[in-house]
Amino acid sequence: MVSIIVSSSALPMRPLNSFPTHSERSNKLTSLSWTSSFPSINISINSFTLPPAPSLNKGPFVQAAWTRRSRGEAAKQPNRKSWKQRTDMYMRPFLLNVFFSKKFIHAKVMHRGTSKVISVATTNAKDLRNNLASLTDHNACRIIGKLIAERSKEADVYAMSYEPRKGERIEGKLGIVLDTIKENGIIFV
Repeated sequence: MVSIIVSSSALPMRPLNSFPTHSERSNKLTSLSWTSSFPSINISINSFTLPPAPSLNKGPFVQAAWTRRSRGEAAKQPNRKSWKQRTDMYMRPFLLNVFFSKKFIHAKVMHRGTSKVISVATTNAKDLRNNLASLTDHNACRIIGKLIAERSKEADVYAMSYEPRKGERIEGKLGIVLDTIKENGIIFV
């Protein structure tokens, strides 16, 4: 039980909706200190008791920790994306896509948020198609990696990511393309 006694000698008591009279306005303090303009308040505490502390164990039931989504909420929104799916496009905005055909190799770097193509290189282009002996061998992979790195640097992209498909291993021609891009100054995140 807390009781507070407030006494004020500087505040006159009057109804809230009335204005001060001329005599009340003329009874102002004449001191120049700023502390004298505040009313004096006396506070006394008679008794103070703490509320009872909550008990942690209420019977034989164990309380579960609060989770972000319950099973019912997950059932209501089954197509909701995970945290990584929602934030990954902002954490790693530039994505490398490499496609190997029986006739040519195609690689491009895209911005995930806007789907804008930053740089493209393919062995099916006119300038490379006529100059290369084979459009799909290891030498063609090195040329594609070098072109992607140079064109990405021209667009001020110095870091990108590559997400392998399910069951895809980074070796062979794909490994050569990725290693060549790294050797030419691009960081993979």
